[in-house]
Amino acid sequence: MKEMTANDDFERFRTGVAKYAAYLETPEGRLRLDLAFANLQDFLPQATRSLLALDLGCGTGAIAVRLARLGLRVTLLDASVPMLDFAMHAAREAGVTQRIALKHGDAAQLANLFHAETFDLILCHNILEYVDDPCAVLRSAARSLRDPSSVISILVRNQAGEVLKAALQDGDLAAAEHNLTAEWGHESLYGGRVRLFTAESLQAMLLESSLAVAAERGVRVMSDYLPPRVSRNDEYQRIFELERKLGRRREFAAVARYTHSLAHRADLVIASPVMKDDA
Repeated sequence: MKEMTANDDFERFRTGVAKYAAYLETPEGRLRLDLAFANLQDFLPQATRSLLALDLGCGTGAIAVRLARLGLRVTLLDASVPMLDFAMHAAREAGVTQRIALKHGDAAQLANLFHAETFDLILCHNILEYVDDPCAVLRSAARSLRDPSSVISILVRNQAGEVLKAALQDGDLAAAEHNLTAEWGHESLYGGRVRLFTAESLQAMLLESSLAVAAERGVRVMSDYLPPRVSRNDEYQRIFELERKLGRRREFAAVARYTHSLAHRADLVIASPVMKDDA
């Protein structure tokens, strides 16, 4: 039998747009988006209207549309035409189509799609889990950052979070033990596998890609494990605010479902007020 590659897994996102959009409306999906966007806003300059952003593997365009509302001009790159169509529909509904550009293509070809030093902000959210060579994507993304104040926002699945999920949510002790050293986990929305990252493996990729981390946050530390008596919808704002506090603290961020890193190009790093970590 042919061994599955990350590209085989990535085919899941070429279809099934409605399923993914529905997930983003659940409390879990909303938290992933809202927490990542809040973290990102902490490090955006106040003047955003002249900024150019690139959303790698944009999906439904949920965060790109929010950035466009802030005045950024955002290019959405995705290998799925249905995803791009959905994102443009969302942009039309939000009235920001003039600040949105679509680009059909694969993140692995990023270096061939855009000129170097083009973007002030690059989103790399939940795409490194599915590409064959995440470090190559990061290197190309680093090359595309414009200057020392430019930011790359990286969101990946955290291996430690998969350990706790298997134990606390699924009650599967064997899976929890397996996930302690697993490079790949199970992707529950579409089925198939998803690459898992440790703090060490992510740091090594960032260093190899000439990226210097300015801040790191945990996303969804405890919300997945709340008892049923806590309503995820009625208590959403309180859960969000507590997650924000926990995600800033390293001891809690270490076991979050996702790790969110914000970084500069290491060869361009200078003292900058834009990326001051308040953790």
